[in-house]
Amino acid sequence: MTSMNRAAPTAPMDVSNPMIAGVAMLPGESILANASRSPEHATFVSEVKTAGLSDRLDGRGEYTVFAPTDMAYAALGKDKTEEMVKSVRKSARYLVVKGRYDSTRLLQLINEQGGRAKLRTLEGGMIVASMNGPTNILLMDENGTMADIAIYDIQQRNGVTQVIDRVLSPGKDPRQVAER
Repeated sequence: MTSMNRAAPTAPMDVSNPMIAGVAMLPGESILANASRSPEHATFVSEVKTAGLSDRLDGRGEYTVFAPTDMAYAALGKDKTEEMVKSVRKSARYLVVKGRYDSTRLLQLINEQGGRAKLRTLEGGMIVASMNGPTNILLMDENGTMADIAIYDIQQRNGVTQVIDRVLSPGKDPRQVAER
């Protein structure tokens, strides 16, 4: 059982980051360093490293990462996990968006864009953010898979991580946008 706590997005971010399974996520560290510290993200970290994203997520620039937990990967089943491993570069890049999108910014975009904010991923596809109830942000990939943000706004020196409860993956055609 994981110790992920659902925390609804609030206006300004708290001074401290949320913890993952009792491990502190340090705001002065990089996205990759904190993900590597997390006991819930070994599969995600392995995917990022295999895809060649280590330098990007450990370096400069600002990124938002939608990081599935190990349980989310396990829930895919063996066949789907093997399929993702074959296209790991594409799959890992789909979980990263250029820019810093904390919950406040996501809520602002959702409201400005009529309830659905489209986010362009490094892979070239789209993730659609919308509301799931009054306080929870829902993400949808190009295949119609939906994931809730389980832990919001882990701030790092080079971006923000949103922990998600399901694995999002690109559609077959990178220009195909989820319209459901």
